[in-house]
Amino acid sequence: MFPERISWQPPDFLLFCFFSVRMLEMHQNTVLLCVFGSWLLQYQDKEEVVLWMNTVGPYHNRQETYKYFSLPFCVGSKKSISHYHETLGEALQGVELEFSGLDIKFKDDVMQTTYCEVDLDKGRRDAFVYAIKNHYWYQMYIDDLPIWGIVGEADENGEDYYLWTYKKLEIGFNGNRIVDVNLTSEGKVKLVPNTKIQMSYSVKWKKSDVKFEDRFDKYLDPSFFQHRIHWFSIFNSFMMVIFLVGLVSMILMRTLRKDYARYSKEEEMDDMDRDLGDEYGWKQVHGDVFRPSSHPLIFSSLIGSGCQIFAVSLIVIVVAMIEDLYTERGSMLSTAIFVYAATSPVNGYFGGSLYARQGGRRWIKQMFIGAFLIPAMVCGTAFFINFIAIYYHASRAIPFATMVAVCCICFFVILPLNLVGTILGRNLSGQPNFPCRVNAVPRPIPEKKWFMEPAVIVCLGGILPFGSIFIEMYFIFTSFWAYKIYYVYGFMMLVLVILCIVTVCVTIVCTYFLLNAEDYRWQWTSFLSAASTAIYVYMYSFYYYFFKTKMYGLFQTSFYFGYMAVFSTALGIMCGAIGYMGTSAFVRKIYTNVKID
Repeated sequence: MFPERISWQPPDFLLFCFFSVRMLEMHQNTVLLCVFGSWLLQYQDKEEVVLWMNTVGPYHNRQETYKYFSLPFCVGSKKSISHYHETLGEALQGVELEFSGLDIKFKDDVMQTTYCEVDLDKGRRDAFVYAIKNHYWYQMYIDDLPIWGIVGEADENGEDYYLWTYKKLEIGFNGNRIVDVNLTSEGKVKLVPNTKIQMSYSVKWKKSDVKFEDRFDKYLDPSFFQHRIHWFSIFNSFMMVIFLVGLVSMILMRTLRKDYARYSKEEEMDDMDRDLGDEYGWKQVHGDVFRPSSHPLIFSSLIGSGCQIFAVSLIVIVVAMIEDLYTERGSMLSTAIFVYAATSPVNGYFGGSLYARQGGRRWIKQMFIGAFLIPAMVCGTAFFINFIAIYYHASRAIPFATMVAVCCICFFVILPLNLVGTILGRNLSGQPNFPCRVNAVPRPIPEKKWFMEPAVIVCLGGILPFGSIFIEMYFIFTSFWAYKIYYVYGFMMLVLVILCIVTVCVTIVCTYFLLNAEDYRWQWTSFLSAASTAIYVYMYSFYYYFFKTKMYGLFQTSFYFGYMAVFSTALGIMCGAIGYMGTSAFVRKIYTNVKID
C-alpha cells in the first residue's frame, strides 16, 4: 500500500516519525520520485488525475473558510477516495481535501459533460444566494496546484442571482508532469426555487514549455513585492541603520572617552578632593548595576523565549530562501513548528543561565515557564478562536487529534530539550562573574527629569525599530491576510538584520542615559524599551484592518486581532531579548574598563 499523493518537505518527514499519516490506496501505474526529501508525482497516459475540492468562503475574509460541500454542491459519480490531512501544518490551517468525483485522466480530453444535478429547493437556493451576496470563492487542487473559482454573481439590481455551473479546466503538461492549471467558470444559470441545475465540466490538455520547477511562478506577484517602494524601504532602513550606528558610536565613544578621563582624574585625587567633587554619572552605580532584576524568574523566561524566537525566525527564513516552501500547503507552518521544537535547548540555555547568574533557586519552575510561555500563549489564543470556528462550522476548527499532536510535541519534545538546555546553561555559564562587586544595600535612586524616567524610555524606545520594519509589515500582512504569496525572503532577512541592529543601538543609548542618571534599573528597561516595538506593530494592525482590508464578521475579526496579538507579542519578546543581550554586553564592557576601588 502506498499513499495516494504525498508531498513532504524534510520537516514533515521528521514529524512523520512521531505521528502517523493516513495511507491511501494508490493507482498501479503511479510513479513517485524522491528528490531532496520531496515526493514528486509523475503520470502515465490515461492515468487518473485527482481533482481535490478544498474550501469555500467569502473573498474578503480569507481565513473564514468552510468545507466545499458545505454549500449544496453535488459530487461527481466517480467513487470517493476520502479526505485527509497531509501534514500537521495543513491540519492547523484548516485544509480539507475532499474528492470531487470528477473523472480526469492524464492527457485525455473531456468534452463538456454533466456530472451531477442539484435539486434546488428553497433551502439550497438560500444557501447559494447567501454565498453570492458575500462574494464566496472556492479553492481546488490538481497535483498540488491551487485553482480558484467564484460561486456566482448577482445582477446590477441585486434582485436575481446566478450560479456558475460549468467548470472549464485547461491543464498544461510538460512530459509526464502537470505544470499548469486554469479554470474558466461558465454556464451562468439563474437561481429559481424548485428547479434542477445541471453541473458540468470539461478538460482540455495542452503541451506547455513551463518547467516543473517553475510551475508556481504564475502565482507570484513580482510587480507587488519587487515594486520600487519595497526597494526604497529597504534602502531607507539600511541608510537609517548606517546613520544610527555611526551616531551611536560617535556619541558613546566620545562621551565614554570623556567619562573615562574624568574618572581617571578622580582616581588621582585625594579623598578630601574627591568628596568635595561632584559625584554623578554611570560609574556611581557600579555597585548596583549588576544587581539581579526584579522578578528574575519571569525575566529570564522571557529572555530565553526571545532568544528561541530569534533562532526560529533566522532558521526558517534561511530554509525558506533555500527551499520554495510556498509551493507546499502548510509547509511553512510545519517547518516553523519543527524548528521551534528543535531549538528548545536555546530557550533553556539562555533562560537557565541568566536565572542562575541572578541567584535564582527555583530553576525547575523557571524551566517549565520558559518552555511553555510561547506555546501556552499560542495554544490559548488558538483554542479560543477554535470555539468561534466550531460555532461557525468553519474548516479552521482544529481537530481534536491535531490538538493532541501539538500537546505531545510540547510535552515529549519541547520540554525534554528545554531541560537539556537549562542544565547546560546553568553549568556552563551560570556563574555570576560580574566585573563589579554588588553592594549589600541598594543605592537610592535620585530624582531626575521626566524624560529620563524608565516609563518614558520604554514608550519611546520602540519607535525607531518599528520605523525600520513597518513597510515590510505591510507586505507580510498582505501576504497573510490577502491573496498574495510571500516569496521575497531575502528582503525579510535584510529587515531582520536591520531590526536587530536598530534595536541594539536604541537600547544601548537608552541604557547609557539611564545609567548616567544614576538609575541602575536597566534590565527591564532595556527589555521593555525594545519590546515596545510590538505595541506600535499592533497599533499598525488596526490601521491595516480598517483602511487596507474589507474584512467583516465576528469570526474574521477575532481571528485577525487574536493572531495579530500573538504575532506582536512574539515579535516584542524577540526584540526585547535582542535589546537586552546587546545592552548586557555593552554594560559589561564599560564597567570592565573602569577601575573600581
